[in-house]
Amino acid sequence: MTMPVVKIAPNNPLFDLPVLVGIQRGTFKKVGLDVQLSGRYEDREATLRTREVLSRMKENMLDCGTADGYSVCEWATIDRIERGQNANVAALRACVAAQAILSFDDALQAPRDLKDVPVVVNEFTGSHYTTLSMLEGAIGRDHIVIEHIGAPWARWEALRDRTHRAVTLMEPFISLALREGAHIIAAEFYRGGDMISNNLTAEQRRSFLDAENAAVDLINNDFYKIAAPHIVSAARGAIKPHDLLRAFVRYKHVDFYDPAKFGQTYEWLKSWGMTEGKNPHDAFVALG
Repeated sequence: MTMPVVKIAPNNPLFDLPVLVGIQRGTFKKVGLDVQLSGRYEDREATLRTREVLSRMKENMLDCGTADGYSVCEWATIDRIERGQNANVAALRACVAAQAILSFDDALQAPRDLKDVPVVVNEFTGSHYTTLSMLEGAIGRDHIVIEHIGAPWARWEALRDRTHRAVTLMEPFISLALREGAHIIAAEFYRGGDMISNNLTAEQRRSFLDAENAAVDLINNDFYKIAAPHIVSAARGAIKPHDLLRAFVRYKHVDFYDPAKFGQTYEWLKSWGMTEGKNPHDAFVALG
């Protein structure tokens, strides 16, 4: 019997890790799913320069039917569905990661030093939303300045080459930046969501999440052997698996996106004018 094929559009190996490990170690096949990546990471990075989010690779692939899902930050799950993506949030994803605002500039030591200072992000992704969250209490919303550059590697280059004073990054670039002498101004952990096409059945969604959880168990059993090589691949050889710090990323079983957490996030987006906030929880979240 032929297994149903589920194609996942690439985000970043840090966030896609349970999928990568599940494919490599066979956890998806054990639940009767043939899960494949629908594109290459290097092709994805080229599309992150655009500020039109639905033209970026993973969003475009879902719209075109060449992917059945992808991983994205919690705020962006809401944003993408409200922009018309034919998908639901299947679960809060397994990756719990930090975004950190990093700098080589001695004048920038604490969040309040970033008043009216541009911070480099990838707009409408985790680096953007966490930067707003990290800074609004320290300097006020009117003094937060965001500059879109795009992919993590491009942001790392902006930091490394000192063309920008403050840059928001996740792993493996936090470990890389710290090794090179940068310092952290602020950091925030956050969850994301597994976006799954409405074309998948409820049983297929549940099987997919079960297989992700099995992959998480493998990751946590031997992080540096199973996980770290995938994560550091985004840094193009600039950092080795054993140099990756454990402090800024962890993995756990996926969680149901409950109404209370959704409501808190939705109201925050509404307060920033990023949504009109008119849709109920069940318009976004796969309940079956």
